[in-house]
Amino acid sequence: MTLRLRLLTGVVFACRLVPGQGSEPGPQPQTTREDLAEGERVFGTQCSYCHGPKGEGGQGVVLAVPRLSHAPDDQTLFRVIREGIPGTRMPASALTTSQIWQVAAYVRTLGRLQGSESAGDPRRGQQIFATKAVCTRCHTIGGHGGAIGPDLTGIGSRRDATELRTSLLDPSASVPLDFLQVRVVTKTGQSITGVRINEDAFSIQMRDLSNQFHSFWKNELNEIVKEPKRSLMPSYRYTLTTDELDDLVAYLESLKGRQ
Repeated sequence: MTLRLRLLTGVVFACRLVPGQGSEPGPQPQTTREDLAEGERVFGTQCSYCHGPKGEGGQGVVLAVPRLSHAPDDQTLFRVIREGIPGTRMPASALTTSQIWQVAAYVRTLGRLQGSESAGDPRRGQQIFATKAVCTRCHTIGGHGGAIGPDLTGIGSRRDATELRTSLLDPSASVPLDFLQVRVVTKTGQSITGVRINEDAFSIQMRDLSNQFHSFWKNELNEIVKEPKRSLMPSYRYTLTTDELDDLVAYLESLKGRQ
C-alpha cells in the first residue's frame, strides 16, 4: 500500500489511508446478526439521507429492489460503496472494509422489502403527463422537455409510488436541493421568479417559469429572496381525479432510466 504525502506550507502531512482502498474486495465474509445491525446503523448515518431510511429512494436511487442495476453481485456492490459512481451523486466512501461489507449485507436485505406500487395504467399516465398535467413544460424525460424542474428520466428508480404521489399532491414537502426557488427584484422594479442555476458572491443565474435564462450582477438587484421550502410545481390535488393520479404515478414509476 502506497503512502501518499501532501506538502502544505512547508509541512508534510500523511493522508489518511482507508483500509482496503484500491484492492479487490474478495469473497464476502459470513454475515452475522451483529453485522446486519451494524450495517443498518452505518446505513442510517451515512446513506439514508439520499437513499431513504429503508432504501425507498429520494435524492438517491431506490435500493429496496430485488436487483440493483449498478451492483448485480456482492463484489460490485462493495466497489460501488467504496468507490462511488463517477458522474453521479454517489460519492466514494471512507468506511473500513468490514463496515462496507456490513452495509452491503444490510442493503441486500432491503431488496426483500415490498415497496409500494401504483394500481394505475402507465400508458394513460403518459398521456396525462404530456397533456392535462402539462409536466413536459418543466420536466425532461430522455432529453425532451423543460428544464425548470428535475430530470425525471429515472425517477422510478429513485422514488416509490407513495413518494411520487406525495410529490404530486404536496410538492413543497420535499424540494430537491438543486432547485431552489428564488425571486429577484431589479433596480427598475422588475420582479422575476424562477429556479437558481448558479450563484457566487457577485452574480446569480436563474431560469424563470417560461424556461428563459437570466444572469444578473448582484449590484443590479434591489432584492434576492430565497425560498428553500417552496416549490414552483403546482399541486395536482384538485386538478386530477383519483384515477388520473393513479395513472400518472404508474407512469412515473415505470421510468427506470438506463438499466
